[in-house]
Amino acid sequence: MNRRGFMQAASLLSANALIAPHLPLLAQSAGKKMGRNETIQVALIGAGGQGMSDTRSALQVPGVKLVAVADCYQGRLDRSRELWGQDVATTRDYREVLARKDVDAVIIATPDHWHKDAAIDAMKAGKDVYCEKPMIHLYEDGPAMIEAAHSTGRIMQVGSQRVSSIVYAKAKELLASGAIGQLNMVTARWDRNSSIGAWNYTVPSDASPETCDWPRFLGSAPRIAWNPERFFQWRKWKDYSSGVAGDLFVHLFSGTHFVTGSHGPTRGMATGGLRFWKDGRDVPDVMLALFDYKEGFNLSLRVNFVDGGEESEGLVFTGSEGTMEIAGSTVTVSRTPAKKRRGTQSTPLRRRCRSRRLRLTTSATPPCVRTQPRWGQSGTPRRPITVTATITSACSLTLYARAAR
Repeated sequence: MNRRGFMQAASLLSANALIAPHLPLLAQSAGKKMGRNETIQVALIGAGGQGMSDTRSALQVPGVKLVAVADCYQGRLDRSRELWGQDVATTRDYREVLARKDVDAVIIATPDHWHKDAAIDAMKAGKDVYCEKPMIHLYEDGPAMIEAAHSTGRIMQVGSQRVSSIVYAKAKELLASGAIGQLNMVTARWDRNSSIGAWNYTVPSDASPETCDWPRFLGSAPRIAWNPERFFQWRKWKDYSSGVAGDLFVHLFSGTHFVTGSHGPTRGMATGGLRFWKDGRDVPDVMLALFDYKEGFNLSLRVNFVDGGEESEGLVFTGSEGTMEIAGSTVTVSRTPAKKRRGTQSTPLRRRCRSRRLRLTTSATPPCVRTQPRWGQSGTPRRPITVTATITSACSLTLYARAAR
């Protein structure tokens, strides 16, 4: 397996293998024979929960070896050696990892505000990059990272679990096959109701300026006094995190874009606020957003960190002939044929109108007054009636009747 093959395989193993609903696809190259000396040596930059998970997944690919780990907390460095061997080099300064000649690629799972610098430095050092979502902290970070990838010729891949899921792959296939007709709306949500879910991660009992490299953690963020909550619960502050949008909206976006084949919306709007977790954080715990897509559908997103129930995540794709829901490890298609009311077929309607001497008109705008015609015993209306037939997308007719004056 060469370096490019590893990155392709790693993309398929990027999902957190411990989360059953999002088990990744098997690596495409897992069954290929490798040369005796073909070993891809990787390093981890940012050894928190997601970084550890990504590394475990990467090491499932045959011929992959972990050689170094960088993190600002000594406890994570010690834990890395416990898990993967005392020969794994550890450091608080990721630049020492990038200086190593035996590192082919790096996994970046730092706080958001370090993604740009760590990725660009890695590519300039000749390393390929797998970077956790979100790719950027601030919008202006993106072009610089893309330019670095182009100018260095390195591979840079941004990971998101839903583009590696067999459930989402099946949903993509179903939508493309026309299972729900023409797509017009996607409704996506991720609701939580727990302290951990709201990013109140555990602060280790040994957390201190001695065990944590606070100045290095801050990086480009404003210089403030040591704060263990900001170090370990960094998602709660804009200085280091992109908040709900970067943590959870990105999952809903990537799932939607993977299934639909879209590259993003043309217009969007969002609102939200801090409704419950008023613990000093400065990012919303409730957020709603609406988006337009050139492919002809709308996307609605919702995240609520105090929803009053169990954690819930899912997407509903609404089409002209049914709906498709992704929830947990399932994808469900529901098709309900459009109901046809008596007298709604166009040809019989015209015949009945002619026999009863009614005037038939068609209009894109139905009459504002909807009344039922009153028929005489002879089968003719007591007074002239105008019947307007509006053809719906299901090819049935909705009838509106209005007495002529």
